[in-house]
Amino acid sequence: MKKISMLQAPFVKEMIETTSNLYRLGWDERNGGNISYLLSEEEVTPFVDIQNVIRQIPMIFDASALKGRYFLVTGSGKYFKNVEFAPSENIGLVRVAENGKTLDLLWGLENDAKPTSELPSHFMSHIARLEVDPENRIIMHNHATHLLAMTFTHELDERAFTRTLWQMCTECLVVFPEGVSIIPWLVPGTNEIGEATSEKMKETRLVLWPQHGIYGAGKDMDEVFGLIETAEKAAKVYTYVQAQGGVKQTISDEDLWKLARAFGVTPHAGYLATN
Repeated sequence: MKKISMLQAPFVKEMIETTSNLYRLGWDERNGGNISYLLSEEEVTPFVDIQNVIRQIPMIFDASALKGRYFLVTGSGKYFKNVEFAPSENIGLVRVAENGKTLDLLWGLENDAKPTSELPSHFMSHIARLEVDPENRIIMHNHATHLLAMTFTHELDERAFTRTLWQMCTECLVVFPEGVSIIPWLVPGTNEIGEATSEKMKETRLVLWPQHGIYGAGKDMDEVFGLIETAEKAAKVYTYVQAQGGVKQTISDEDLWKLARAFGVTPHAGYLATN
């Protein structure tokens, strides 16, 4: 049976739209940022012959926990601004091979391109999130401007950082009640930063990389984009508030508890005063 063009695949269209939006917002300058999208065999088979492996790509870590899984990934050194104009050169569909240490390339990543150098962080985070949320499908990394700036000026205590974001925008507690995690500064693209990120992903869907950017996780593109977008909006408000002379009034813990009860969410234990 003739396959439908990959450019018609809903997941490819989503990737194109998302990378374009991230570039437009200024969160993924040059080749900054990366996305991985977990897909089922049923989703990909209308568009590719899963028996036709274009080439195999070695990995620097063991992803056996994901063997046989399919991912649409952004490419290493690729600019998000170019994805919509040349998708097959800038993104690719891969499958984790049975040995867990190589990838089967099924589409894209043309001209010998490789998946994002942050693949260790992505795959380790997928593994961690799937353990707590079987519906998790997206890992997204970008350099959200105001969140990045806050890692220079705000104390990097997870409770304090989370509370500040919750207080800057009423919706924040509802969108990420579990809070934001923060890892130490680490060299990107390494197993070490992947391990640190994935450990935090067991408890939160947002992980800050100080002086670098943020990782987000969720069940679809809208959820993850919206998650990061909400935290970034709060960070932007914080920046404006500081520039205007600092906080004169804010949302009290009592009101945050009222908000949590109204929307049926549970704030991270210990982050609000006992109510």
